Amino acid sequence: MKGTIWELDFYSRPLRDDEGKKVWEVIICETPLDVRDRAESLFRYTQFCPSNTVNSGWLQGAIKDAIAQAPAPPTRIRFFRRPMANMITKAAQELAIPAAASRRTYTLVQWLRERMEKVYPTYPNYQESANPSVQFMTGEPKPLPDALQGDRWAIVSLEAGAFEEMPEWDIDFGEAFGLPMVGLSPEDRVPGLIIFSSRATPLAAWMSGLELASLRLVEQPRPCLVLDTGESESWIVANLPDANTQAEGREFETAKKAAKNVHFLAIQSDPNSEAFAGFWMLQQLEF
Repeated sequence: MKGTIWELDFYSRPLRDDEGKKVWEVIICETPLDVRDRAESLFRYTQFCPSNTVNSGWLQGAIKDAIAQAPAPPTRIRFFRRPMANMITKAAQELAIPAAASRRTYTLVQWLRERMEKVYPTYPNYQESANPSVQFMTGEPKPLPDALQGDRWAIVSLEAGAFEEMPEWDIDFGEAFGLPMVGLSPEDRVPGLIIFSSRATPLAAWMSGLELASLRLVEQPRPCLVLDTGESESWIVANLPDANTQAEGREFETAKKAAKNVHFLAIQSDPNSEAFAGFWMLQQLEF
């Protein structure tokens, strides 16, 4: 049972108080864990914070206020801003809630983008400015552990409408998100990578302990598909040693962009299996 996951951002907004100082805000949203989830069905919370009370104690109180209003408390919290890691982690720890930096904050980033474009400009104290420190850092891609290397892989695609049946699929480890919140049509094609492995279950179990974010093509120093996880980790999941596989990698990137950067990673024991050891819906975030 996954429990309830929250995505949290605590940072200054393009607003100024009466003294000309930046206004801070915490925004919290529930992570959609069902492909059929819609934004209006999920918990959301916002609270402004004066610049002179920006600390972990204030944030801890805001999280407690959110918990009091939520249908269910969070079992863990995700956040994406590196500069705020210590403050967010400390506030969550005081409430015995695990918190981790993650690039799997799709709903939060989409909501924050909407607020930047449509909400903050309506305030009389709005002051247009950039939203700093939202760029994700990426480390040098590492190979998967030797014991978890896949035997082969395939790039495939599914119609977006096919994911409606994902709750009924036989999946040991994985995570979905609400496709209605992304805006794809049922007939849109969503690309994905399937890894076939004789150690499919251990590989999927290991990956389930990571914060899986997105797959991307890397062409230098050697072509490969890379899985970004956590705050800054990256893993080589498929080498592209020749012209044909490299063309597949580029086609995957093109298809991903056409699908609003939505894609998926699946793990199976063999191509004939109807069950998945792992299946994660992913989306590459852009700012």
